[in-house]
Amino acid sequence: MNKSEVFERASKAKDAARLLSNLSTEVKNNALLAMADALEQETDTIIQSNKIDVEIGKKKNLPAALVDRLVLNESRIKGMADGLREVAELPDPVGKVISMWRRPNGLEIGRRRVPLGVVGIIYEARPNVTVDAAGLALKAGNAALLRGSSEAINSNKAIVKIIKSAARGKGIPPGAIELIERTDRKAVEEMMKLRGYIDVLIPRGGPGLIKAVVENSIVPVIETGAGNCHTYIEASADLKMAKAIAFNAKTHRPGVCNAMETLLVDKRIAQEFLPELVKVLQEAGVDIRGCEETCKIVTNIKRANEDDWSTEYLDLTLAVKIVNGIDEAIAHINKYSTKHSEAIVTRDYNMSRRFLEEVDAAAVYVNASTRFTDGNQFGLGAEMGISTQKLHARGPMGLEELTTTKFVIYGNGQIRK
Repeated sequence: MNKSEVFERASKAKDAARLLSNLSTEVKNNALLAMADALEQETDTIIQSNKIDVEIGKKKNLPAALVDRLVLNESRIKGMADGLREVAELPDPVGKVISMWRRPNGLEIGRRRVPLGVVGIIYEARPNVTVDAAGLALKAGNAALLRGSSEAINSNKAIVKIIKSAARGKGIPPGAIELIERTDRKAVEEMMKLRGYIDVLIPRGGPGLIKAVVENSIVPVIETGAGNCHTYIEASADLKMAKAIAFNAKTHRPGVCNAMETLLVDKRIAQEFLPELVKVLQEAGVDIRGCEETCKIVTNIKRANEDDWSTEYLDLTLAVKIVNGIDEAIAHINKYSTKHSEAIVTRDYNMSRRFLEEVDAAAVYVNASTRFTDGNQFGLGAEMGISTQKLHARGPMGLEELTTTKFVIYGNGQIRK
């Protein structure tokens, strides 16, 4: 396909968005449920297409974590379908009146939620994003313009064909879910210039992709940042709890953005805590890179360099630093964090309050794993991504974050004097 594919699909999405904004909740929910059923019914078709992508990925020697993100199986497809069903059960934000007040001149002024319009999503090798993005956009009354990566193109084509057909059968207009099948960079560059056709772009992927979109797009962008996430083990921490949290945050799924990349340990408990934790992490295959003080306590690890503190490994690699109290921990986090998810393990209420107030991130935890930063885990249903910016949306983006507001004004003949 030539360059016009992007424009044509964006145009179809724009036409669909006008109709989607006025669809009833019932129509949208019925479509989501039909899409979920269709995914499960066509599981074998999706898996066969996905196998092609996985084999190509392995031949290209993609990192194991990236291949893991790419793989679809019966369980993951069921999870995608269940995600759509959960979105169908959530309250519809469209039309919700946030507030209303009366002015002295009798005007009644209110704010109500409306769809964004056409939401463009640029993402990498995670075909489940195709379903999450389409479902959330649809429920919030938006058209979804999807551009996945070459690594998942066969999976994405199969998925979109299935869910588009199911949605149209329930009254969703053509163009509501559009997949750009071109996987070259020029397709992304064209999307970034389609102001007036695409209302917002959401890049999901590595730092390079996000940086390129943020710096070059003339379409408004919601930035979903990389996840250089930290866990700080404060001096008063329950060490059994701290060990479980740190182990989970690093090893549960190391290839995702809410996995811990740096562990900070208070020097008062480092001698007691680190040897046992490092042992179980290494048994799980984690490559440990420690600061000078850490290397004195645990000798069979690599020495960390400056780059390790700012690296999102997305793999079984962990940077460890011993810090002299909460001031140093917070300073380190605020310097190197990507403002995604940060955690403290502590039994000291005052330390927890300071951490919550002074750490600048989209999600800040006390005594829990950073792995919970996820729309589904937060009760939002599926998510469009984790926003690390501060304007409009921050943290997991669910339905409300895919809407904006408009003022509605009721008068009785008032004129301005």
